[in-house]
Amino acid sequence: MKQRLTVLGSTGSVGTSTLDVVARHPDRFEVFALSAAKQVDAMLAQCARFRPRFAAMAHEPAARELASKLEANGLPTRVLTSPGALETLASHDETDAVMAAIVGAAGLSSCLAAARAGKKLLLANKEALVVGAELFMDAVKQGGARLLPIDSEHSAIFQSLPEDASTWDARVEKIILTASGGPFRTREPASLRDVTPEQACAHPNWVMGRKISVDSATMMNKALEVIEAHHLFGMPPQRLEVVIHPQSVIHSMVQYRDASVVAQLGTPDMRVPIAYGLAWPDRVASGAAALDFSALADMTFESFDSRGHRDRFPGLQLAWDSLRAPPGTTAVLNAANEVAVEAFLAGRIRFDQIHAVNASTLASVTPTPPRSLDDLLALDDESRRAAEAVVRKLPDSGAP
Repeated sequence: MKQRLTVLGSTGSVGTSTLDVVARHPDRFEVFALSAAKQVDAMLAQCARFRPRFAAMAHEPAARELASKLEANGLPTRVLTSPGALETLASHDETDAVMAAIVGAAGLSSCLAAARAGKKLLLANKEALVVGAELFMDAVKQGGARLLPIDSEHSAIFQSLPEDASTWDARVEKIILTASGGPFRTREPASLRDVTPEQACAHPNWVMGRKISVDSATMMNKALEVIEAHHLFGMPPQRLEVVIHPQSVIHSMVQYRDASVVAQLGTPDMRVPIAYGLAWPDRVASGAAALDFSALADMTFESFDSRGHRDRFPGLQLAWDSLRAPPGTTAVLNAANEVAVEAFLAGRIRFDQIHAVNASTLASVTPTPPRSLDDLLALDDESRRAAEAVVRKLPDSGAP
């Protein structure tokens, strides 16, 4: 029986990679629904190829345009644009699995809906855990959902851990997340004020969207991944470590109590963790190239404390600081970072001011522990307004 899949964020990099894997296995997977923000032509092409029953568009004008083009091309896909469309598709009785690939806090409510409905939830949206935290994990537990991480690092950790989660605490010493260091790993910290959006988005190893590329350049992406790993695997902050590994061949590692280390290796291609999540517990062809060990360059590792990395990437420490702070603090950090990155990409602040926005917002917002989605959304809104106020007050905030 085919697995019926809903892909939320289907026109983004993770969404298109997911559909590439799906297309290689028509006997195993069937696309039930797709969603996007406003990329009409890309969505039209996906609907023509995969014939989903539903397509959801976040922007109403884009939805109307898509519906018109679908009708003109004789395609039967029904277009949704209501406020609850994503939640409806994520929890639909005919959806077996949900690929959650919407970037940012915008994907939280649909992730919660899928979790509460007990779906197989392929989580590429790390903000669901960073923002949702205990509320999201409670929904997974109560709904009986099967949560599978799609971030390459968390998929690697999941593959390197014992199958029996009840033994993790007793058998595991620590989790080690690897980071490439992004495009500015060797750049002088003082020169980061001159970084342009184009430079920040030019990742040396991965092809990603602009927001996550900037996060990788600041290593805020790794900070969010530390927070995500804490919730996914139940590891306390002091047992989470980051090591810089420029080649992006080892995607993450688990060190056991006996000092042995288990690692997952692969080419830097998101189709590998996507294929693992889609087919779990089986393995299927991903379309990615296999590692050629005879041609593999030397693998190197750098401590976060070496080579000036703490000055170069001050935002990484915010992960541990936020995890030790009151519940809701990680949601504040995420909201601040989204505002800061958007402001940088728009030319309103410099690259080196992103951290200032995040740190100042954390200092100005004292969260009340969120107990519902409405609480989380209210905290997210408060944090965004506080971050925007910081952006407006920054001196010399124009881009270079």
